[in-house]
Amino acid sequence: MSFVKRTELRMFDGRQIFYFDSSPVDRVAVDIRPFEPRPLPGDMREDLLTGEWIAIAAHRQGRAFLPPKEFCPLCPTKTDFGTEVADSNFEVVVFENRSPSFSAPSNELDAGVIQALGRCEVVVFSDHHEGSFGSLDRTHMRTVLAAWIDRTREISKLPYVEQVFVFENRGEEVGVTLNHPHGQIYSYPFITPRTIKMLNVAQEHFDKTGIPLITSIIQREIKDGIRIVSQNEHWIAYVPYAARYPYEIHVAPKVFVPDFAELTDTVADAFPEIAREVLLRLDGVFNIPMAYIAAWHQAPVRTGREVFGLHWQITSVRRAPGKLKYLAGSESAMGAFIMDVKPEKSAEELRNVQL
Repeated sequence: MSFVKRTELRMFDGRQIFYFDSSPVDRVAVDIRPFEPRPLPGDMREDLLTGEWIAIAAHRQGRAFLPPKEFCPLCPTKTDFGTEVADSNFEVVVFENRSPSFSAPSNELDAGVIQALGRCEVVVFSDHHEGSFGSLDRTHMRTVLAAWIDRTREISKLPYVEQVFVFENRGEEVGVTLNHPHGQIYSYPFITPRTIKMLNVAQEHFDKTGIPLITSIIQREIKDGIRIVSQNEHWIAYVPYAARYPYEIHVAPKVFVPDFAELTDTVADAFPEIAREVLLRLDGVFNIPMAYIAAWHQAPVRTGREVFGLHWQITSVRRAPGKLKYLAGSESAMGAFIMDVKPEKSAEELRNVQL
């Protein structure tokens, strides 16, 4: 994809908003909502039992919760109701979250408080209220990918950010509070617990073999074949050997890169083909929109970049029409997952979906 234009503007309260367009559109819309002060950063507290950090962001209690379409804050502004996007149309926009879990440093907090530093952004995939990432055409998907690449590159420059996490929640079953197709970017001032575990395993594997772990996993999946859902020249999609969820798909570039910013244009251009197919197959299993969490795992900003490879983990809590996999005692309290569906069977069902 040879061209994606980025336009940076300001919102009514000073937040940044970025428009991404696959054509040379001039964006000049002004957010005319009356000024409101932005919330102060939350604070960070350490769980002494585990050493893990917990962000306390009490201001998030008042955020929007499943508003009707006419009051959707992610739609373009076309009426007197001012949304988060001042323009009357857009392709893809990214803006700072109005109720962030992590935000820039502030001098207004009491001394001794550990501020929840970082950055939270909303990625709006389309100006259409209905749909999801999987319903976009390939050109539009590539524009979203360009936004992910841009934001990962820029946010990684912030001195207080250690990890950039790009994700999409789809469906009220996984806690979605706005139905408009969108994702989010959380940028943490620490490395998250799951990533620390994955980093340790990846480093141990690299020390033994000299090969990044994700590369070895891809080699195994290609050799076994039975869990592959789809692949093209540059990407592969497969159900992992030890899947935690009834329908879980991992998608990875075949050539190791640590994060979005390291993707070549050629590899990035090949992503929409496999992404669209994978998400359509997921919806086709039961012929209903599949609720899922689509989480991009990439190397932290300053750690493990030679061993931790970019990949996309899509997990669905749906195990059958009208039935969800709830995280019971073993999963929630102990983190020990028990799977009722063999990954090989899940992969077969996904491959057999007629597109």
